[in-house]
Amino acid sequence: MQQGSLSKAMTFRPTTLERAYELAKSGSCRTVGDIKVKLQAEGHERVQDRLYGGSLTSALRKLCTAHYIAPEGEDAPAKVADDEDEDA
Repeated sequence: MQQGSLSKAMTFRPTTLERAYELAKSGSCRTVGDIKVKLQAEGHERVQDRLYGGSLTSALRKLCTAHYIAPEGEDAPAKVADDEDEDA
């Protein structure tokens, strides 16, 4: 396979961390737990290990809170409890 063909054959996939931030900003995830569930469903491995740490969890939680869009007919929660984010 030639070099040009190789680059066309390769597909870009964001890292687990990059995808977590994309999901947090997308408006589709209410909690960090929601992000972890989606990442696992997308085939990302070792999600718990890659999204570990208070600073990272806090940053993702703030993005989820700022960007979450509740589905039609569902009220957006006023505040998400911290324990909902930890071990989903």
